[in-house]
Amino acid sequence: MLRTHTCGQLNSADAGKTVTLCGWVARRRDHGKLIFIDIRDRYGFTQVVFIPKESGEAYKLAQDLRSEFVIKLTGVVNKRPGGTINAKLQTGEIEILAKELEILNPSLTPPFEIEEAAQITEEMRLKYRYLDLRRSKVFNNLVLRSNLYKIIRGYLGKLDFIECETPILTKSTPEGARDYLVPSRLNIGQFYALPQSPQLFKQILMVSGIEKYYQIAKCFRDEDLRADRQPEFTQLDIEMSFVNEEDIFSLTEGLMKLIMKELKNIEIQIPFKRVSYPEAMQKYGSDKPDLRAELKNDFAFCWVVDFPLFKFNAEEKRWESEHHPFTAPAENDLQNLEKAPDKVKSRSYDLVLNGMELGSGSVRIHRQELQEKVFNIIGIEKEEARRRFGFLLEAFQFGAPPHAGVAFGLDRLLAILSGESSIREVITFPKTSAAFCPLTSAPSDVEKEQLKELGITIKGGK
Repeated sequence: MLRTHTCGQLNSADAGKTVTLCGWVARRRDHGKLIFIDIRDRYGFTQVVFIPKESGEAYKLAQDLRSEFVIKLTGVVNKRPGGTINAKLQTGEIEILAKELEILNPSLTPPFEIEEAAQITEEMRLKYRYLDLRRSKVFNNLVLRSNLYKIIRGYLGKLDFIECETPILTKSTPEGARDYLVPSRLNIGQFYALPQSPQLFKQILMVSGIEKYYQIAKCFRDEDLRADRQPEFTQLDIEMSFVNEEDIFSLTEGLMKLIMKELKNIEIQIPFKRVSYPEAMQKYGSDKPDLRAELKNDFAFCWVVDFPLFKFNAEEKRWESEHHPFTAPAENDLQNLEKAPDKVKSRSYDLVLNGMELGSGSVRIHRQELQEKVFNIIGIEKEEARRRFGFLLEAFQFGAPPHAGVAFGLDRLLAILSGESSIREVITFPKTSAAFCPLTSAPSDVEKEQLKELGITIKGGK
């Protein structure tokens, strides 16, 4: 290691030790015969003083230091003189009397100050995201994300879930939003799609006998953006065999209780309140009711249940799935499936937190004949169903178990936990509301030769 300690580690108990620190120059203050700097790494700040007769050549070199230079320094830990202790810093009781200094890398003057209070446009922040991430608030949001993942993996691992990865390049099966398409060079004129969710694959994993699956999955939807949407987002995807709704509720509530305790030190009450879809619409005017006032609670979870299985598209004069076509109808409504689709409830459920849909799921259809009936009602004829979902329907013929699942938007959960108004604040490299990445300038033009290899011509393009 280049360093003996981090910049957030030392205190008065270390007085007298010779230490080596590495990090960035956060501030430099020249007091004539004394030069003070604050050196910063991911763990915190430490004050360093350079004195001509004590620091020697290091003092001369310190005159060249500027904000964001990367340095390595060696010195002796001293207790700060009385009245100069900084109680706001973990290292505020001490300072380092520098003996040696090495500039590992200089820095240009940053386009904005690496300060919490700095007023910076989002475009500028995202263009220089690597600088923005040095600010503690942004950095702490990423730490929160990392800690959330640890909790999820620990909780589900103890319950014998298997973490499985599913393909990113897959078949286009539109599920309510536009797919992102990827042309195939080896199969000219054909396309992969980026998955809107791992829906079909996780159901196939149940047919495979996995029984308990989860994945922290990247998902992609080509849709108009807003504060709680990004073209690529992360969800916790869960599927289980031989279960019903109550099993999903219990599993989810246990996980959320643990998350709130570990990340916010808040005890939440379970089970969560359940609100039927008709009640939600009549009483709250929304299928995402905000129950904070009704419950002190600053974090008000609830389940919304009893959704209709279908909704009628008046413009196209046809039935559509309220959630997705793999959702099972309520057992008591099966007799109405074909003669009165509007009276059929689904075995689906949404988890809502503070008026925001955090996740949704359902008991799935696991029998081929029922799946084909649902397809028929929403206007997907047998041939089209085979073309779009044939691999799933075929799998159902080989002993598919009853199964159910749920998926949660982790970006939305993190935004709520961190008190942010936009999910962009909790994503490492987000895109703007125009789906543009200022850091990399993506999306961008590509070389004509690349398009030629793919058999693609851009009309009106360059």
